[in-house]
Amino acid sequence: MTTSAPPPPPVLPSASSAGERPTTLLPKAGSREGTAPLRNDNSRLIQLGLFVAGAVLLPLGLIVICLGWYGIANTPYEYDQLVYLISGGALGLGITFIGGFLYFGAWIARVGADLRESDKRLSDTLLVLADAVAQNGNGSAQRDAGSLLVVAGTSTTVHRADCALLEGRADVRPVEAGATGLSACRLCSPGV
Repeated sequence: MTTSAPPPPPVLPSASSAGERPTTLLPKAGSREGTAPLRNDNSRLIQLGLFVAGAVLLPLGLIVICLGWYGIANTPYEYDQLVYLISGGALGLGITFIGGFLYFGAWIARVGADLRESDKRLSDTLLVLADAVAQNGNGSAQRDAGSLLVVAGTSTTVHRADCALLEGRADVRPVEAGATGLSACRLCSPGV
């Protein structure tokens, strides 16, 4: 039997100078991060509640069904058997189904949490990539889409790239350096 050391914590590259130590994904000492993971996360709290309720009700329903069968098997009177059938069989079956649905709800909540986490990671990765492209570009790429000045079609009104008036327009082009006779949009106020 061999034991191996645990893998080192994941390391993120530092955005500052290359001589500094990179930061890890572990919480810093003294921070409250990671102390109570369910305190502010309602979706995980709901998932845990559904899981625990399903874990209790599913076997409880099976136990009630078994007790109903035992009662039916050990009584000679038909009216007693009907009582055991209703209380043990129908009630136990209902409790078992409710427990199963609660387990299913916990699974759906877990899938939803995983999808939210993967969407967050994807959006963070895309933001990092967009920032890297903007920094490594030839200088013409600007970091803020709103700081790019554009003109729509043959108009002489200058807009910011994120102006609401340009939504859905395909004939938007950047303003040429040294263009004259242009007026600023009153909605987005590009500061021309």
